Amino acid sequence: MVIEYVRYKIPADQADQFIAAYATAGEALRASSHCLGFELSRCTEEPTSFILRIEWDSVEGHMEGFRKSPEFRAFFASVKPFVGNLEEMRHYERTAVLHSSPV
Repeated sequence: MVIEYVRYKIPADQADQFIAAYATAGEALRASSHCLGFELSRCTEEPTSFILRIEWDSVEGHMEGFRKSPEFRAFFASVKPFVGNLEEMRHYERTAVLHSSPV
């Protein structure tokens, strides 16, 4: 598994549209066999900063499987207006330093 982090800077007057676009794009992510989970977070200190976190089965699953699928086309159609606001998009692997607490 790899984790993709995508950082955005979204103007305050576009935040609601951005969140709605990702709510729609989430349908395509849920439909992909390569996507294991995702979440969109908004910074509390700087509300124009957002981070999308996506868990993929592998880099290849994301770049080859998802990006060449009909699901990607639906996903991209939803988020395309915000591509210019993208600040970073990278894949990461977990390290042994990890803690989770039950909710």
